[in-house]
Amino acid sequence: MSNHIHETETKYKIAIVTGSTRGIGKAIALAFAKSKVYYGIVINGLKMQKAQEVADQIKNIGCNSIAIEADMSRESDCIKLIEGAHERFGRIDVLVNNAGIQQEVPFEDTTTEEWYKIIGVDLTGPFVCSREVVKHMEKQNPKGGCIINISSVHQIIPKPHYIPYATSKAGVEMMTKTMALELAKDNIRVNLVAPGAIQTDMNIELKENTADLQKVLKQIPIGRIGNPEEVANVVEFLVSDKASYVTGASFFVDGGMTLYPSFAVTS
Repeated sequence: MSNHIHETETKYKIAIVTGSTRGIGKAIALAFAKSKVYYGIVINGLKMQKAQEVADQIKNIGCNSIAIEADMSRESDCIKLIEGAHERFGRIDVLVNNAGIQQEVPFEDTTTEEWYKIIGVDLTGPFVCSREVVKHMEKQNPKGGCIINISSVHQIIPKPHYIPYATSKAGVEMMTKTMALELAKDNIRVNLVAPGAIQTDMNIELKENTADLQKVLKQIPIGRIGNPEEVANVVEFLVSDKASYVTGASFFVDGGMTLYPSFAVTS
């Protein structure tokens, strides 16, 4: 009997993961479901069918899940996502701002349309979703929650031909720190996870182009591409009670890419 009560008390958390139909976002959502700490997980994507497929996977693991179609570059869609989650589950404990896009364009050829679209998804989307979720986290009982922003090593490493993307990630870093400082009084922790080269659809060329892969591997001291689950493990830790004293921090999951690899000892 006591075990049942304990299980009920611990399995109450509700999480939203944006951009969770594939790659890192999907890995995070599945890691949450497998942890047995969550009562419900909200899956988000641009296509309802893809989002529903992941939600069904999570239900098969034994965790509640709903799918909400929303474009993170649209304020109204961000609000719809947060409100839909709250309406279904009554509280929100964790928000992972994972949705992101990038596009290779030389600086002088970058249009304002491309600039606004990438900034919209990668920076404004996390801002709006966080703003809306905090309104609930401040009022719910128990009060508080966790927000994780998924950034990139390119918040500190310049990336030519990707100026809107790198700029948005640098912005996410300072947004994370400032949110953490402002929201600490409300028991809301805000942290950032910055992946390096991870085997996802966004980095599909690394799988298909051996020359590109070898070039990238030279930048990674550990000597291999990471997998989405390795990012998800760090996120899962940061939103858990094991990280209860951590806020405003950046965690690089990059195999050492940010360590000036050209200085590495090779033998």
